[in-house]
Amino acid sequence: MNWKRRINTTLEGITGYTVTRARRASERPAPRPKRPARTSTASCERAPGDAVRPPADPADRLLAAPVFLLSSVRSGSTLLRVMLNSHSRIHAPHELHMRRITVNLSTEPVRQAMRALGHTHSDVEHLLWDRLLHRELVRSGKSILVEKTPSNVFAYRRISTCWPDARFIFLLRHPLSIARSWHEADPVKRPMEEAIPHTLQYMRHLEEARSKLDGITLTYEDLTADPEGETRRICAWLGVDWEPEMIDYGAKEHGEFVKGIGDWRDKIRTGTVQPGRPLPRAEEVPPELVDICRAWGYIPGKAEHDGEKVNSG
Repeated sequence: MNWKRRINTTLEGITGYTVTRARRASERPAPRPKRPARTSTASCERAPGDAVRPPADPADRLLAAPVFLLSSVRSGSTLLRVMLNSHSRIHAPHELHMRRITVNLSTEPVRQAMRALGHTHSDVEHLLWDRLLHRELVRSGKSILVEKTPSNVFAYRRISTCWPDARFIFLLRHPLSIARSWHEADPVKRPMEEAIPHTLQYMRHLEEARSKLDGITLTYEDLTADPEGETRRICAWLGVDWEPEMIDYGAKEHGEFVKGIGDWRDKIRTGTVQPGRPLPRAEEVPPELVDICRAWGYIPGKAEHDGEKVNSG
């Protein structure tokens, strides 16, 4: 056995590793450094200098005088939607969650291109929103579009800026009934102790929108107690004739009632207006909801907003 083999044999017996293997390993090229992970563009960062502003040119909007139904969650907005959608001239689709539709100007060249066209980041999104809603209206063959996503209350300023001619319906409901209904929709995942703070944020933004925007206000309790009278009032405000089909909404097609884009529970599936639940007693109202109950006229202490159900601005 030559001396190299003898050394390797001895070394392998001790360490399990031979000089030859060590030499081969040393001759291998060093591993390439890992490239840094690519930053995801899914977050859609805002382009520098973004500004939310009205359309620069009237031609930037295809949709004329859209109607936004602003309400908290669990306030009966799906019921009002299908009643309005039963009208021959009003198209009220399921919740569109429009404010979550964004564009990603992911490179400097595309941002430069938009600036050269005179667009901010928000301008480009507004063009997309308008096109989407206009397409829905055209496909329906009707003349008035109503959008009712409850989270629109958090974006009322941007909506009214995007469409300066937008019209607003404010739908109220007893605040404690809202919280209870949200809890009852999924009692395990929505405990009552979370229902009040969760729904109250919607109510506060809704009340803020009512104080800033012109529109018509109605309550879920009045809508269920007098559906004809309340829908007649809305039709007069919209400038259209009332139609009896609005009461029997089950005779019309409104799409599926599924969770995530509107109410999905049994009551809405009946096709007719069901009585509302009894109003909570004043002593049942938790302290967190007292102010909003007073602002909306459900407990004494403060006059109804502007003294009228139709806001004057």
